Amino acid sequence: MSILKKLPVLKRIDELVITSFIPPFIVAFSVSLFVLLMQMLWIYIDDLAGKGLGFFTVIELLSYRAVSFVPMALPLGILLSSVMLMGNFAEHYELSSMKSAGLSLVRIMRPMLIFSIFTVAFSWYCSDYLIPAANLKFGSRMWDIQQTKPALRLDVGVFNDDFQGFTIHIGKKMSDGRTIKDVIIYDHSEANSGKYTVITAKDGEMFTSEDGNIFVMRLRNGYQCIESRGYQSSSQSKYPFIRTGFKQFTKVFDLTEFSLSRTNEELFKQSRQTMDSRALKAAADSMALDIHKRTVIAGNYVANYVSIFKVDSTYLKKEVKGESTEQNRGSGPTPISVSAPAESTFDSAHSVTLGFNVLRSTIIKRAKPISVVSHFADTFSDADKSTLRGRAESAARGVQNQTVSTTTSLSTTMENRVKFIYDWQMKYSIAVVCFIFMFIGAPMGAIVRKGGFGYPLLVAIVFFMLFVILTIFCRKIAETFVVSAYLAAWLPCLILMPLGIWLTYKAMNDQPLNLFEGVRYFFQSLVKRLRNAKTVQG
Repeated sequence: MSILKKLPVLKRIDELVITSFIPPFIVAFSVSLFVLLMQMLWIYIDDLAGKGLGFFTVIELLSYRAVSFVPMALPLGILLSSVMLMGNFAEHYELSSMKSAGLSLVRIMRPMLIFSIFTVAFSWYCSDYLIPAANLKFGSRMWDIQQTKPALRLDVGVFNDDFQGFTIHIGKKMSDGRTIKDVIIYDHSEANSGKYTVITAKDGEMFTSEDGNIFVMRLRNGYQCIESRGYQSSSQSKYPFIRTGFKQFTKVFDLTEFSLSRTNEELFKQSRQTMDSRALKAAADSMALDIHKRTVIAGNYVANYVSIFKVDSTYLKKEVKGESTEQNRGSGPTPISVSAPAESTFDSAHSVTLGFNVLRSTIIKRAKPISVVSHFADTFSDADKSTLRGRAESAARGVQNQTVSTTTSLSTTMENRVKFIYDWQMKYSIAVVCFIFMFIGAPMGAIVRKGGFGYPLLVAIVFFMLFVILTIFCRKIAETFVVSAYLAAWLPCLILMPLGIWLTYKAMNDQPLNLFEGVRYFFQSLVKRLRNAKTVQG
């Protein structure tokens, strides 16, 4: 019966906790997402400015980019809101009242922990499904915008070269924005063939078509000058210069090069940012197979020159000459060839080795008897020794060059594989951080006993910056092969989880944080010892 009496009270406490937690979480998450989005906007502002983008195009870009910041904004929102909520409860002695009723801190946090579990699932869903699709859209749209020319702007007294192959200068522009005077147009669209055209006019008008795809300059009272030059002729050659006057001349320009085009999104699907976890895992496995294959081929290349090494036949295939294998039986060893470019190098090394062995056997037949020489090298003549030395040096250079080339290519492939594995595992680890931050934020709020927005914001920024620094540091050490990419992706969680458990233990036992107590005691004991030593000397 006592348990049944407590159920309504516990239910009301759970409702109080969750209803007090959700509003600050929404505010903190929205502010975090806005700050991250503005940071992105400052990075891409040069690509967006002056392109004549519509309002909905900009909103579309921001929406795609906002989705990619959701997994990063969720931990910060949970951290800040949990510190604010538990700080408010502790500041107004509501947390003490709940504890005096027999509720532990973890039991009070239970609604928030359940909410954080749903947040972990939503963060993983965004990382694995929504973000790849949003990054694909964002990447293709940003490429289109970067390739689009700035909006056409013909200012007075400025040489404008927005139109490809043309330079336009306008002396005056009337208040209606249509009538223009003292116009000069330099046409160098056919400069490769040696033809240059200059159009001048006293006045005219300019306007665009109704569909906005054509820009028209209707000029009056001017001249068109055409000069032709040759590139491969002598300096004494003569070419015509044509000067034509006109009362009215119409020049039409195509405005489609200033409009935003849509690139095929399939071209951007090979990027890591547009892959889900399955695609990242498949790419990492494919790279691992490629690394093993190229390592074996490089070993086979060396084995053809050094007889003590064995050739690995894993990636070799026999090349059968003739119509059937039976026709080649008894004709000696079957030649070995490979289909990959690196394997063709191995085949050429095999041929060189066979030639070298034939040369060596021929020279040995002409060698002197060992009984009449003091050193093995003296068994050969000077010409044979020079030939053997040249072949040996050539073989050594070939092995060295092949080894250096393989090592360089393998290093790049291994680094790319680390990046794929790290991004794959980060989709899970950044989601788990939402749950870990609940064990950091709530105990910190209970310990500091400060609500509001100021002090909790400072605490949240400190721990979130610690997480960001750990993430960047772990990525760097993974790319330099210091630790495994799997461990590097989970290392921030492994570091922050013990910290959260320690803070929760402190808050459950109402112990002060006292981060600097040890340092304070050390300096106090040091000063006391110095004073005692001074007293003894005195």
